[in-house]
Amino acid sequence: MEKEKSPDTLAALIVGVTGMAGFSLAEALKQPTTPGSPWKVYGVARRPLPSWFPSCLIDCFPSPDALDHEDAKNKLFPVAHEITHVFWISRKLRKSEEVNISMNSTMLANVLNALKPAARSRLRHVTLLNGTKHYMGPIFDPSLRGELVHQEPPFKEDLGRLPYPNFYYALEDLVASYLPSITHSVHRSSIIIGASSRSLHNTLLTLSVYATICRYQGLPFRYPGNKYTWEHFCDMSDARVLAEQQIWAAVTEGAKNQAFNCTNGDVFTWKSLRGVLCEGKGKVWDEIVEKYGLFETKMEDITCFEALNVVLHFGFRQVCSMNKSRESGFLGFADTLKSIPMWVGRLRDMKIIP
Repeated sequence: MEKEKSPDTLAALIVGVTGMAGFSLAEALKQPTTPGSPWKVYGVARRPLPSWFPSCLIDCFPSPDALDHEDAKNKLFPVAHEITHVFWISRKLRKSEEVNISMNSTMLANVLNALKPAARSRLRHVTLLNGTKHYMGPIFDPSLRGELVHQEPPFKEDLGRLPYPNFYYALEDLVASYLPSITHSVHRSSIIIGASSRSLHNTLLTLSVYATICRYQGLPFRYPGNKYTWEHFCDMSDARVLAEQQIWAAVTEGAKNQAFNCTNGDVFTWKSLRGVLCEGKGKVWDEIVEKYGLFETKMEDITCFEALNVVLHFGFRQVCSMNKSRESGFLGFADTLKSIPMWVGRLRDMKIIP
């Protein structure tokens, strides 16, 4: 596909920059070989930058409250005339999917409406990170969980929407409403693996914390899921591959206004990952943080045991098709069984786990 012609410096606003996907995206955008380089990178997060986040990755950190229209308008005003691309990685999650729709739609609309009316606005593209809940429904809403019927895997982008409320659908409709002046791309990840202490659904960090506590207390590491997910194939999305695809779509004309699955391109079983996680409860984690001099966190802030429990008790294969991406020209991939130990190593280097 033909790359977009861009004589001017591109400026990215990453909303959710300190999460797994946002952190890897900031790293990728600052690489000199990245398409569209050199990029200016502006970051938004709900809290100040953590000590493990290199300040050199972002040029500005405006950080408005995206739920507050006036705050978003005022905080983004100084950079609104520079932003060419919004990378929407952020999300706020509650148990009710109707609440999720309202909150997340409000946040995205507030940010886009703060940027679009700016004098000499350069905003041209919005990159939206969604996920496979698009094909499974609101699996974390306890009021709907028992009645959900998922699409048949492997999940493909042209499958119709399910008849359930889903904030992914609402966000896709919202970005589409800005056409034709602002294009968009939608990226549907599987289970994201990366490094951060701040992601809402960080499966790798949650399992690493569990394995660390088991080791610290001399307990066996018991798989917390069911036999089906232990033995059957699943897929993952390395945050580096996700960043690569988002940037590719942002600067490639033929990828505009489309949705793409984004996984590593291979499959794995949870059984095959047990050894990786075992190499080498709340009160116990506090003791571990102090003993090993880790970045100070509370276990409830960095783990997602409730969400992980849902994922590890699926009765179907969570597998996406990557054919559309490949046919469109995106060939990024990762070896999941090599990605896992690499990211565990990054978490250790960042002093998030021992």
